[in-house]
Amino acid sequence: MPHVLHRSAIATVCLSMLFGCAGVSTRAAGPQDMTFFVTSMGPGKGADLGGLAGADQHCQSLAQAAGAGNHTWHAYLSTQGSKLDDPNFVNARDRIGNGPWQNAKGAVIANNVEELHSPASKLSKETVLDEKGRPVNGRTEKPNMHDILTGSRPDGTAFPGAPFPDMTCGNWTKSGTEGSAMLGHFDRGGPIDAPWATSWNSSHPSRGCDPEGLRSTGGAGLLYCFAVK
Repeated sequence: MPHVLHRSAIATVCLSMLFGCAGVSTRAAGPQDMTFFVTSMGPGKGADLGGLAGADQHCQSLAQAAGAGNHTWHAYLSTQGSKLDDPNFVNARDRIGNGPWQNAKGAVIANNVEELHSPASKLSKETVLDEKGRPVNGRTEKPNMHDILTGSRPDGTAFPGAPFPDMTCGNWTKSGTEGSAMLGHFDRGGPIDAPWATSWNSSHPSRGCDPEGLRSTGGAGLLYCFAVK
């Protein structure tokens, strides 16, 4: 009888260790594991984000409040040169790290920069969550918030400078009716089934840079934020 009890005790310990180990390996993703989100709010001044530095700080602050401040965060934004041959521009794709990136629930949206800008990317209404893991209003909901500021072309590169139009609201410093910013549809939805209408990062320009102009087409000055490291 003692031998039976001894073997039973050993089995119980082994099972406890097995399930304990399994629990560690399959634990749910926590805030510290999040490496991608769309902001739950804009800074409040339309497309005036305080430039790239201000936009990055907005991402960092929201991530910190959500428990993901262990990463360095950058906003997915491009900037334009002052003129056509000005080399002083920034490509959004060059400032977001190497991936992979996952949302607050642990779903991977892309493994690397190339996949992110390809048909294989997993950005959708279901996977693009805010920093708290909450869904964001899409095109069919009220208020519509599916326009996300990017200032980028479909491959994540910058638009040329003058004489081409402003696509970054003065490199993210304008908050009035003058200028515009390229927007993406995070929910991949638009008025028609066309590549521009379903693009997550390059769908159409905004109506001005002021909060009302952004709202008028279905936006709230929101940003994509990526963990660089």
